[in-house]
Amino acid sequence: MDKVSPDCPYPGCFFCVMKEGNPSKRRASILKFFRELPSQDDDGQVLPISGLWNTAMAHPNDPEFIELGIFECMAALIWKGLKNRRWLSHDQNIYIPYYAAHIIGSYTMNMEEFAESAVHAGIIPPLVELLRGRLTWVEQRVAVRALGHLATYASTFPALASHGEILELSIQLAMSSLEIVYSHFYQYVDRRLSYHCDLLTRGMGGVEMESRKAEEWASQLQCWSLQLINCFAFKPEFLSIICKPEFLIKLPGMWGGLVNENSPAGIGLLRTICHHKLGRGPVASCPGIIEALCNIARSSDDWQYMAIDCLLWLLQDPSTCHKVIDKAVSALVDLSEISTLGDHKKLGDSIVNVLQECIQSQGTGRNSLSNRTKEQIEELLNSRQRLKWEKSMPKEDLHIKQAAALVVKLEGNSLFSSGNISGAASKYSEALALCPMRSKKERVVLYSNRAQCHLLLQQPLAAISDATRALCLHNPLNRHAKSLWRRAQAYDMLGLAKESLLDAILFINECSQSSDPDLSLRQNKVPDYAERLVKKQMRAAWLFREAAIKHGGVHCEGDAGDIYGHETDDSEWETASESDIGNDGRDEMGDDDCEWKNEDDRKDKYDKPSMKDLKHGYNVQLAEDEP
Repeated sequence: MDKVSPDCPYPGCFFCVMKEGNPSKRRASILKFFRELPSQDDDGQVLPISGLWNTAMAHPNDPEFIELGIFECMAALIWKGLKNRRWLSHDQNIYIPYYAAHIIGSYTMNMEEFAESAVHAGIIPPLVELLRGRLTWVEQRVAVRALGHLATYASTFPALASHGEILELSIQLAMSSLEIVYSHFYQYVDRRLSYHCDLLTRGMGGVEMESRKAEEWASQLQCWSLQLINCFAFKPEFLSIICKPEFLIKLPGMWGGLVNENSPAGIGLLRTICHHKLGRGPVASCPGIIEALCNIARSSDDWQYMAIDCLLWLLQDPSTCHKVIDKAVSALVDLSEISTLGDHKKLGDSIVNVLQECIQSQGTGRNSLSNRTKEQIEELLNSRQRLKWEKSMPKEDLHIKQAAALVVKLEGNSLFSSGNISGAASKYSEALALCPMRSKKERVVLYSNRAQCHLLLQQPLAAISDATRALCLHNPLNRHAKSLWRRAQAYDMLGLAKESLLDAILFINECSQSSDPDLSLRQNKVPDYAERLVKKQMRAAWLFREAAIKHGGVHCEGDAGDIYGHETDDSEWETASESDIGNDGRDEMGDDDCEWKNEDDRKDKYDKPSMKDLKHGYNVQLAEDEP
């Protein structure tokens, strides 16, 4: 390179070349630099590579470096790092394969023509070697990112698919990524590779920041692996490889965590799989997956609609409907009041129509519906018929029904206050039978109040059902704070930490925006009971929890506080004091500290808490001024 700043000690310095004023000379010098860099062994090579990394992130759509051979240069540098460990360990060259793969991923992120150039430059084989784990998990992360971008384009996917090991490697990485990052980095602070720490924090943080960033990168490693697999899942010929039970059963639990909430992760891949007939059979036959889909379908997060789509497609397929219907019907009936969810218009009507088709086309023998399923669907259809009848009723009659429902609700409130929880629940059911279907605000209150009764009666499934119905009826959707809190407690009782955590966080968000004096936060502080539940569930839903248990970071369920992060609140899930309850607590909303693992071992592992334990926490009444 001819142009060198008189103050620069490095001949052919890339940064000096970039300052060249003559465009023709500048391009020629850059072209020469890209061609010669892989064969050079000078110190300081990481400096221009890190500069290119910054440029690629800031200007990923700029074609200049693409035309001058940056992809060929980056591919050669990755190969050099893989084949020449002596060079890799010299100076700061250990950083170069990471930066090179990251640069490839940035330039192929948006532009299909750039992706085509990358494939022609031969970048897939070295990226596959990084994906294989030839270096470390840090390089695997940027390799799967780059390959995922190439897989999204119709013109470059075939080149990717021709490397048959990519799909298998991605599946293995999606399942093992969290354990890899935990055991190779997170677990032992004193064994962390210094260049990993530098890349994670850019030299700006200590152990705590390293740990937080490691959790974020581990989530990205898993989610980007799932994104790559998702591109293959659109092609039916790859579904037999993807739809292995040992992989499918883990997908609902791959959720990105709070650090990567913008990724659909496992549920996004499940939705793609369920969209094709060849995928629906294995999903319907996989133990536990329908129940997990129902939990996600009831949730209030951004991916709720994906789980609902999965369930509806499974029910519309005659070959899978009978395997799914008995497990899915309760959740779908609860969700049938949804009017619009994102781009899904009249979603509740779609749910009703699908369930109606199920009952009309039911078979006999093994393919017949259970009596309980038939009852639930028929009850739903009757409620829709009731709505049609009410449209033709005189307004005066509707007002009378609404007034009668109010009277019965007040009777329920009185019973609740006197401690007759079962009687109160019956009154709320009676009020729901009277209350006009179009009186949505009133029905939200009744469902939410009955959900609280179910909590106190140790009926978490019924509480989840009623709280979900209240959230579906509420406008805006999924934003009724009291129902979010009650459902969070019910999920906690069932040991569903992630679902409880998401509802508790949404509850706090709603409290902070509410003008209701019962819900508004004092001095914008999080209520103690909500903070305790969030902390508890963050430990239980911690991204590295399973890996930590496996590798000795935690030995049993009760040790969760010892593994979550490096600064953990070790306090137990406390019971509020009498002063938190007010009088005897009987007219207060409840909280609960019991934990059930699953349906089969509730009776064996659950010790019934005291009434005081059940009623601490959310200090608001079943007041008629709801919602």
